[in-house]
Amino acid sequence: MRANPISATVDYDQDGVQHGFLKLPHSHDTSAWGSIMVPITVAKNGDGPTVLLTGGNHGDEYEGPIALFDLAGKITADEISGRVIIVPGMNYPAFKSATRTSPIDKGNMNRVFPGSPDGSVTQKIADYFQRTLLPMADYVLDIHSGGKTLDFVPFCAAHVLDNKKQQEQCVAAMQAFNAPYSLMMLEVDAAGMYDTSAEEMGKIFISTELGGGGSASAASVLIAKKGIRNLLLHAGVMEGTPEIGETTNLDMPDHRCFISSESTGLMELCVELGEAVKAGQLIAKVHDINRTGSIPKEYHSPLDGIFTARHFPGLIGMGDIVGVVSVTV
Repeated sequence: MRANPISATVDYDQDGVQHGFLKLPHSHDTSAWGSIMVPITVAKNGDGPTVLLTGGNHGDEYEGPIALFDLAGKITADEISGRVIIVPGMNYPAFKSATRTSPIDKGNMNRVFPGSPDGSVTQKIADYFQRTLLPMADYVLDIHSGGKTLDFVPFCAAHVLDNKKQQEQCVAAMQAFNAPYSLMMLEVDAAGMYDTSAEEMGKIFISTELGGGGSASAASVLIAKKGIRNLLLHAGVMEGTPEIGETTNLDMPDHRCFISSESTGLMELCVELGEAVKAGQLIAKVHDINRTGSIPKEYHSPLDGIFTARHFPGLIGMGDIVGVVSVTV
């Protein structure tokens, strides 16, 4: 396999704080010899763990980019021991266009791993993370929210892994992040995910969903900033006292947690995010918008738990997620 075409304008082994770019050559109609310039910050002070922090894996999710651009502007080398690598806009073309996927190749960054140095723009960025950045990291935090189509209770997540020691380390990092909810997350499909690539390398990996709707709130950004600092303390890269509040522990035992729409129309929510629900309880209706007088399709909770996620736009399509119910543990 050939070398990745991305070059970094920072030196990952140099002490101090460097602000630079991941430079990906990209020839297009308005720039024959142009490049995509993905912002990156590297802070290093001697030996110690490496923490890789990413946001903008999907371009319409903002808590990660806000918190990480802020951290990049404030971090100093003398406050850390080890290395912190900050990429606020991982899928930078998608981030700049405020879309989930790249406007260049429609690539969904979180579905193309391990990527390819000979592939599309999104695949080349993924390959650089796969073969250059992830191997450097001990801890990996990828900050997500629901984007324009979903909304979540604010949670930090880990996954069930075959390697139980690694799983314990991921759960400890998730608890250290200390979001209002801590979730053992079941993915709809884990193939091609950044998460899966990091975990298969044995990395301590955690992710988040901190809200949604294609924007960010003051509260959700504060959760991200607090969680990042807590993780850096937990990893031993920073010293200090973590800010710890209450968290509700959740689990997704099986795919019954995902409630998919079997109809198209106007969605009416019948419960609020974070509300406790019972098995069989009505959580949403979908109204036929093509005629009046129709009986709406009803969707009920498959189990007792917490209403954890919801479809965000008013109109819903067949196959869209109506909502997610997780169980308390």
